[in-house]
Amino acid sequence: MPRPQKHWDRLTGKVAIVTGAGARGGIGNGKAMALLFAAEGARVCAVDRDAELAQETVDEIVAAGGEAFPVIADVVVESECKRIVDETAARYDGIDILVNNVGISSGGGPISGLDMAVWSNVIDVNLKSAVMLCRDVLPHMIARGGGAIVNIGSVAGIRAHGGSLAYGPSKAALVQLAREIAVMHGRDGIRVNTVAPGHIFTPHAMNVLGEEARAARRAAAPLGIEGDAWDVAHAALFLVSDEARFLTGLLLPVDGGVTEIGPLSSHALIERELAAISAQ
Repeated sequence: MPRPQKHWDRLTGKVAIVTGAGARGGIGNGKAMALLFAAEGARVCAVDRDAELAQETVDEIVAAGGEAFPVIADVVVESECKRIVDETAARYDGIDILVNNVGISSGGGPISGLDMAVWSNVIDVNLKSAVMLCRDVLPHMIARGGGAIVNIGSVAGIRAHGGSLAYGPSKAALVQLAREIAVMHGRDGIRVNTVAPGHIFTPHAMNVLGEEARAARRAAAPLGIEGDAWDVAHAALFLVSDEARFLTGLLLPVDGGVTEIGPLSSHALIERELAAISAQ
């Protein structure tokens, strides 16, 4: 979808932290969320390891009339997570929203050849970082009477894809992490939900997917199209807004219906489409 042009100030007065808010070569999920949240009135802490990319996101927000600042940090480092939270709370006198968006994908292949150092790194980036940031941000949210957290999972954490021995389990664990915190802290006014993107065309996908693979996954999806980062951003916006005040512990696939297809039929459909494309 094109960049949203209409906004309704759904996050006016809110303070949001979005990790992985930079993007190279286009609009990724984190950048889209940071831009959309700011356009809806939130003051945004844009977190990324890459200073240039974080600043680009902030510059776009400010140019559009929003308010944001960058924090350059590595979210697998415990002290860095605390610094992200402390700097945001000090600048804006509190925190209302956290999006755990940082993620990496590696450690594929058969388990017999799995490199445990690679596996551990994926778990640290995708899961441990979210645990630490949730832990550090919760006291600030509770002090304000509540808050909303969104974990960015993946359809790989819902359905097995074969060989996703680190990425899939890390994303599945994010769903359960959200549920546990939702139950533990519901009476504190804390809502925690998970968005699970699938078949989203982002700058990362642009680098790893050829047109044949894209055509195959479009054919496999019930809607017959790919999503983009704005689809993920709108789902997250809804979940952190007051419109979702009665939703917590929810898993929301943003995947064009892919996870609603039986795994075997989906796999067979993809194989048929690839074979047809190859025959052309």
